[in-house]
Amino acid sequence: MKIVKQDNRLVTPSRATIPFIEGDGVGKEITPVCRAVVDCAVAKAYGGNRSIEWKEVLAGEKAFKETGNWLPDETLEAFREYMVGIKGPLTTPIGEGIRSLNVALRQTLDLYVCMRPVRWFKGTASPLKEPQKVNMVVFRENTEDIYAGIEWGQGTPEAAKFLKFLTEEMGVTEIRFPKTSAFGVKPVSVEGTERLVRAAIEYALKNNRPSVTLVHKGNIMKYTEGGFKRWGYELAHREFAKEIAEGKVVIQDVIADAFLQNTLLTPEKYSVVATLNLNGDYISDQLAAMVGGIGIAPGANICHESRHAIFEATHGTAPDIAGKNRANPSSLLLSSAMMLKYIGWKEASDLMVAAMDKSFVEGKATHDLARFIPNSETLGTVEFGDHLAALIDAT
Repeated sequence: MKIVKQDNRLVTPSRATIPFIEGDGVGKEITPVCRAVVDCAVAKAYGGNRSIEWKEVLAGEKAFKETGNWLPDETLEAFREYMVGIKGPLTTPIGEGIRSLNVALRQTLDLYVCMRPVRWFKGTASPLKEPQKVNMVVFRENTEDIYAGIEWGQGTPEAAKFLKFLTEEMGVTEIRFPKTSAFGVKPVSVEGTERLVRAAIEYALKNNRPSVTLVHKGNIMKYTEGGFKRWGYELAHREFAKEIAEGKVVIQDVIADAFLQNTLLTPEKYSVVATLNLNGDYISDQLAAMVGGIGIAPGANICHESRHAIFEATHGTAPDIAGKNRANPSSLLLSSAMMLKYIGWKEASDLMVAAMDKSFVEGKATHDLARFIPNSETLGTVEFGDHLAALIDAT
């Protein structure tokens, strides 16, 4: 049965259909493990009264081999129809087809929030002395900035035409090597900024988080990233003046390079982060590395107006370990836990996270994490999933 939107909230049936993309590379291994652990958590939490009907849809190499299309229309329609879905890592075609399958999914469905929670799991290794101080949620704008894909290659007629426009019509003289330059355009809008910052502030208020930090490079890109900062503050003080005045949330900003330094020195200063697309890419990966690596970093792509959402593994396809039962399914598992909470099944979500907490404290993890944990036990992909399911069943 379908999850539906009513009065700006999701209504989830007891047997919910969830479309999923298996993914390329290690996706073939981590996705079945993830589904099994989710099914176990749902069965345990609700005594068999709730369940998920998994509906596979195609994208990436598997889709191309079966249909000749990297991202079939049927896949996009399934995510539209069923509201909430999940995906494994996808290969981006090189030299042909879609620029990025992930970007195409986000832009086509207008999933403008990339939400990345970052926290430390006790027992996992970290380069920080006090990784427990890292507890942030990144709201990365998903549809604008340089990821809009507006660029022209060096030596192309389009680049020459754009250069002529810049120099002859716009009076631009600062291009150092005009004849050999490629060009890109970075769109940042008022609307795009406002809806992202609004979502970040609403999340902070709902989850009792003390601050929202606007991270930008407005000292250099004064009209795009500087605009993001200004429009973000204006939105905050226009729509959340009461909450700010009552001290329920603090709105602050910081330059992106200073933020990256500060997260290593004083990570406890930051709670919810709102930032543009490229900054968010760098920031979320650095924060993940600070608490154990991107292998345990979950992610969601959400449209807060339509309530559509796709949850995903945040790492790549890792072809070097594909098929070797070594891949870490934690990113997809934690993203699945986020998905369960999003559809209102918090009890099952909590069971999954608690099992992972316990497993890491026991020192039982896949190779990428276990190699840094003293006296650890390395588990294969399947065995790690089986261990989590056993911990859930024993709860």
